[in-house]
Amino acid sequence: MAIVLPTAYLPPISWFAQLCSGEPIVIEQCENFHRQTIRNRCSIDAPNGVLNLTVPVDKSNFRDGAKCQMRDVKISYSSDWRHQHWNAIKSSYFNSPFFEYLQDDFFPIYRKQWTFLMDLNEALIMKCCELIDIQPNISRSTEYMGTVQTRTEPMVSPYYQVFAHKHGFQQDLSIVDLIFNLGPEALLYLTKSER
Repeated sequence: MAIVLPTAYLPPISWFAQLCSGEPIVIEQCENFHRQTIRNRCSIDAPNGVLNLTVPVDKSNFRDGAKCQMRDVKISYSSDWRHQHWNAIKSSYFNSPFFEYLQDDFFPIYRKQWTFLMDLNEALIMKCCELIDIQPNISRSTEYMGTVQTRTEPMVSPYYQVFAHKHGFQQDLSIVDLIFNLGPEALLYLTKSER
């Protein structure tokens, strides 16, 4: 049986851990967009604490001013969010053990002007899968599949974080926190957490 997940912008670690289950993964693209969720928001460990980065959406094709299926959600470029997000990621992870080696994998994704949120999210998810060295069986839903399954308890096993000395360990941040801090050990952390 497939695990149904919402699309996510640089998903949290708990979301990503489900890709290591070996089960087929279906990304729900037929549900309506939900504001202020992982669908267009991620959390990173920044110098002043947890920072939420939100991809702005273009609401011109929302029905009744509020409804739009995920597959039709377009990204807004009324602000230079790509530059802002990349600078936030860079300033947050510049001193992490693996940022220097992996930044060039992410930068091209932030240079491209994506039309649809689903496509941006998928590109980032697949890049993270490549860097962690996992090949999950992922597909998009072709019809609404109901309530998506999400992990009820975030993983709490501490790992090295750049700013832990300032504000303690921050749990269930974006997968990039794990990748930039643990590098190749990220997969071990994810699979250990699944047990």
